[in-house]
Amino acid sequence: MAKDFQKNKGTSLNIPPVGSGAYTAELAPSPARVSSLYRWLARKLLDLLGNPPISLVLWNAEEIITSDQVLVARVHIHDNEVLHQLLINPALHFGDLYSVGRIEIEGDLVDFLNTIYRAVALSPKYIKFKKAQTHLFNKPRQNRLANSRENIHHHYDIGNDFYELWLDREALQYTCAYFPSPDLTIEQAQRAKMDHICRKLGLKPGDRVVEAGCGWGGLARYMAKQYGAKVRAYNISRQQILYAREKAKADGLEGSVEYIEDDYRNIEGKYDVFVTIGMLEHVGRDNYHVLGDVIHRSLTSKGRGLIHSIGRNKPELMNAWIEKRIFPGAYPPTLREMMDVFEDHEFSVLDVENLRMHYAKTLGHWLERFNRNADLIEQKFDRAFMRAWRLYLDGSIAAFTTGSLQLFQISFTRGTNNNLPWTRAHLYETP
Repeated sequence: MAKDFQKNKGTSLNIPPVGSGAYTAELAPSPARVSSLYRWLARKLLDLLGNPPISLVLWNAEEIITSDQVLVARVHIHDNEVLHQLLINPALHFGDLYSVGRIEIEGDLVDFLNTIYRAVALSPKYIKFKKAQTHLFNKPRQNRLANSRENIHHHYDIGNDFYELWLDREALQYTCAYFPSPDLTIEQAQRAKMDHICRKLGLKPGDRVVEAGCGWGGLARYMAKQYGAKVRAYNISRQQILYAREKAKADGLEGSVEYIEDDYRNIEGKYDVFVTIGMLEHVGRDNYHVLGDVIHRSLTSKGRGLIHSIGRNKPELMNAWIEKRIFPGAYPPTLREMMDVFEDHEFSVLDVENLRMHYAKTLGHWLERFNRNADLIEQKFDRAFMRAWRLYLDGSIAAFTTGSLQLFQISFTRGTNNNLPWTRAHLYETP
């Protein structure tokens, strides 16, 4: 079970607390001060969003509705400044305003977000507005060698005990699980994911594996224990590396698994297999050629590899609030953009699989456990932190179920390697 948290009063998110001026509810006007201007602004906001089947409930309890469909949710707005901020940059400000309680959602949060995502995707006004917003405001942080560690620290070094509360209990796999059967537990589905990857790689005893961005080290230990591989795993998260080493030692795998606290760009040695699960999102679009160079110098002449990454169907930056508060420097690539990793060195793509709905289901398991521990998380951090992470998980489910985000697994090999399976049968045989 989880250990004690370190106190973290909003440090990792740096959201201004209620009463700080930027987010104070004490400035909310009295009901008498709700003028026709604010009613107009509320209708303007709904129109911008494509008039979804939601209502805006103003601070005087007056309800603004522009859709004739059955309402999915009511959005309670607690002060007039909320409307201004949402009209300036809704993608960025909604998250902060929700986190500190200046916006409340009456109804299921995932259903609300699903409704909004679908509506704005069909709203010409919002599409045009979003393009302008992206050009003016939404600039992702860079992932140069000098600042990648800071970006990763922001998210992954919050505390291992925090993640132990809601990830799988066996390996803390913080990436999409695989559900060959929908009724699997999250632990079973994460084991199935690791098996699925190992089969795609044709992993066998004695294979030398290098993993870039290993999280808490679960896949490396699984490859060593279940498949007899020798694994070297790189990661720049200090907390994750310490956890992984402790687990490997407890499992008697010190001679088979080595965890190195270093950037993927500094990988050394020759390997039969290169694998990275959930790291490409943090590499940055400008560094895909660099990653390709690393893979090229690392793999043997018959080497093979797999990249598992969140992606998109068309180029688009990460949601502005997620990039600022949760995943600094993150960028989910399209399949075409991912080819920049492979083309320079003529790697052959063998298999592409999209596990989008598997990620939505994974997130559902995480959210259920997170909600069970919400009071403890709020006690150890603060309410804004708890609400921000709940919104992040709910929003991620909606992004995958509406098709805004994808989950790509791409397996590949040297273009000259002809030692290949004839069919995909090996992926589904009982190990």
